[in-house]
Amino acid sequence: MQNVPSVPYTDLPELTDEERIAAAARFYDEIRDRRSCRMFTDAPVPREVIEHAIRAAGSAPNGANHQPWHFAVIESADIKAKVRAAAEEEERKFYEGKAGDDWLDALAPIGTDADKDFLTVAPYLIVVFGQRKGGIEPGDVKQNYYVIESVGLACGLLLTALHKAGLATLTHTPSPMGFLREICGRPAHEKPVMIIVAGLPAKDAAVPVHATKKKPLDQITSWL
Repeated sequence: MQNVPSVPYTDLPELTDEERIAAAARFYDEIRDRRSCRMFTDAPVPREVIEHAIRAAGSAPNGANHQPWHFAVIESADIKAKVRAAAEEEERKFYEGKAGDDWLDALAPIGTDADKDFLTVAPYLIVVFGQRKGGIEPGDVKQNYYVIESVGLACGLLLTALHKAGLATLTHTPSPMGFLREICGRPAHEKPVMIIVAGLPAKDAAVPVHATKKKPLDQITSWL
């Protein structure tokens, strides 16, 4: 590694092998029940919860430490209504044939359709943007690198932080999503990646059985 200004590596807890195994197992037990939720209540959630979760997302690994992301948090009922109207317009096209039979067949066990009421019911919509240009300092317009990979990692941390805070979440990706840039007032060099819906689940919230099926370890892992 080149000689550059540095700080000590982050302190990690000193654990035995048994403690590390137990810690990893505990986290799996905590996160294994994370599910996408499509039935929310409009009960308010403190803004500080969202702020801390976004701070956690901002700690994700990323290309050249340019942190090529922006999180537009929508609380306004009027703006949420605009997002829903535009998203449902694209979704109707999707379900009326744009998606193709294979894609619609894949979605059938989940039971989704063009109605996206969660976009106006949940207290928060977090629109995540990837920044093609930017940099670490305010006003930078440098080329950013590994934008999609970086934003994906940040979104994973954001979803995990919200789950740990006791919130239900949903990732929503209407296609195309260019309308989100206009609604959120973001610049042309930013690309909408997803909407993360966050709030408390409705009392009658349910998850399709199909969504609970997870591939076993031996199917998603190889040891070389």
